[in-house]
Amino acid sequence: MVSLASLWLPIVVSAVIVFLASWIVHMFLPHHRSDFAKLPQEDAVLEALRAWDIPTGQYLAPYANTPAQMKLPEYVEKRKRGPALFLTLVTGSDPGMGKALLQWFVYLLVISLFAAHLAGDAIPAGAPYPAVFNFVAVAAFMAYALGHAHQSIWYRQAWSTTGKYFIDGLIYSLLTAGVFGWLWPR
Repeated sequence: MVSLASLWLPIVVSAVIVFLASWIVHMFLPHHRSDFAKLPQEDAVLEALRAWDIPTGQYLAPYANTPAQMKLPEYVEKRKRGPALFLTLVTGSDPGMGKALLQWFVYLLVISLFAAHLAGDAIPAGAPYPAVFNFVAVAAFMAYALGHAHQSIWYRQAWSTTGKYFIDGLIYSLLTAGVFGWLWPR
């Protein structure tokens, strides 16, 4: 068993490398530019939302929060007529990227911490690079990629978008595994 304390360096280094890789993926590669579409009559939609002063949050329309409400004729009719809406609304001025980037980095540290915990329990010190790489790559891929499928299953995110996140997750997990294999205690 390898202690978490002895894995602090690969935890931090892998988080930094994945942070930089994610910056490259999202700033310079074009594959995420089509993840969202522009609303028709965007200005009118935004003006209407401003007028209603809806607070930041996630919304669903038509809305029903119990199975009984989903059976009401009014709800059934709204669903038949369509459209349905899944909306994440952010109000106020430009929120900036600082808080989100900090949260992203902490998230990367947490994924590396969990990968380290699993690998430390399963792989002895001095294990060969391929053994560490394979184990950490699978653990990190589960964290970075597999959680995106539910967005397509439940919230109608395009499967092509989910596939792009799988590719990103594969890149991030291979980088994480490479760092752990390189810095694994001998």
